Amino acid sequence: MIGRVAGAAALAGVACFGYGLLVESRAFRVRRVRVPVLPAGARSVRVLHVSDFHLTSGQKAKRAFISALGGLEPDVVVSTGDNLSEPEALGPLLHDLARLLEVPGVFVFGSNDYSAPAPVNPLGYLGRSTEQDGVRADRVPLPSEELRKALTDAGWADLNGHRTSVRVQGLNLEFRGTDDAHLALDDYGLVAGPPAPGTDLTIGVTHAPYRRVLDAMTADGVQLILAGHTHGGQVCVPGWGALTTNCDLPPSQAKGLSVHHGPGGRTSALHVSAGVGSSPYAPYRFACPPEVTVLTLTGPEMTDPVWFG
Repeated sequence: MIGRVAGAAALAGVACFGYGLLVESRAFRVRRVRVPVLPAGARSVRVLHVSDFHLTSGQKAKRAFISALGGLEPDVVVSTGDNLSEPEALGPLLHDLARLLEVPGVFVFGSNDYSAPAPVNPLGYLGRSTEQDGVRADRVPLPSEELRKALTDAGWADLNGHRTSVRVQGLNLEFRGTDDAHLALDDYGLVAGPPAPGTDLTIGVTHAPYRRVLDAMTADGVQLILAGHTHGGQVCVPGWGALTTNCDLPPSQAKGLSVHHGPGGRTSALHVSAGVGSSPYAPYRFACPPEVTVLTLTGPEMTDPVWFG
């Protein structure tokens, strides 16, 4: 009897792994969420939040999904990093982003914009964060400066320690961002302070949603923060959710829209993307499909954040 139970459990485990590797990891989807953060009476703004492509040049299904995103016709694109898994993927990525690069956009980098991933024990993520102090010298370098130049030449704003303003639908949107907190490259002091005069909405952008960054942004009155990095937990328990975020954000906030409670009772809306990809050394997902999100920003007349689509 015990042998049968063990055999059934092993078979179920193999089936789940196969499903996560061959099916769900390619089940790309577009999420949609309404976020009431604009001034009363403002026209809605469609923000496409993309993150964690972890692209390799041979990933045809993923590349087809990225290429099709231009058809969503967003007003502005926000990329929260981890674009590449190998140097050879830079050209394919820029080719597939071509339509989106015609749209106003902003970006920050994650660790896998600086160096390629390496084999790790996936169980290690359950016990601790894998935060690093700087870019690992023992990993294959990625063409980060070439990527940065290509994105900025196309008109997207580099938010790695910078601010910028984008006028969309008659509104002044101010963006501020940090370099990757997971590599301890964040320096919020570079962008700290109140919003610029005339700003209608302030949006914070960072790759890894460490609370030190979220707290600092929220304390400065940033109303909406966008991040990636977590992969939504990547392997989740149905009915329970993520087991880890690989940072100090609670697993309950591993993906989607939530409220960040900062110092002094201040709050910000927080959206964490579950991302499109994963490390090529852990190319599976379970109960956490790869995705991008269209956030429709509205005025307060749309009272509650609502997932739809």
